[in-house]
Amino acid sequence: MPYAESHYRIQADRAHRAIAGLSMGGAQTLYVAVPHLDKFAYIGVYSSGLFGIPGGTPAGGRGGAAVASAPAAPNPVMAWIEENKATLDNAGLKKDLKLFWFSTGSDDGLIATSKATVDLFNQHGFHATFQDSAGAHTWINWRNYLNEFAPQLF
Repeated sequence: MPYAESHYRIQADRAHRAIAGLSMGGAQTLYVAVPHLDKFAYIGVYSSGLFGIPGGTPAGGRGGAAVASAPAAPNPVMAWIEENKATLDNAGLKKDLKLFWFSTGSDDGLIATSKATVDLFNQHGFHATFQDSAGAHTWINWRNYLNEFAPQLF
């Protein structure tokens, strides 16, 4: 952001700033945007969510069973929720969030993760929207999601 703000003519305030990502980048979008919610008014997450969220798919996977012999590790999502509790529960930051948009294909192994993530944010008083589409974890879906998300900005 500092580079873009110093090299391009842009409006560098929250009301004119969006962040979005797909797949692993969608998770990174959440890990960047939520702790800095004062900087983003628009958030888009495509085919993703918080990996390892209860009710979603296992951390690091696209579904399937966890390895039975692996020892139980602390859940990083629960730690992240605790670290970001003040932001998650800050009504003032939510008030000026214009769009919190998720979309995932109905055949995508991460659809449970996306839905569980949307549920988590809505339980914290956000107005996250979820839209499912046909298809799976594919470029054609991500291109369509960008096509749907971009006109809602600013």
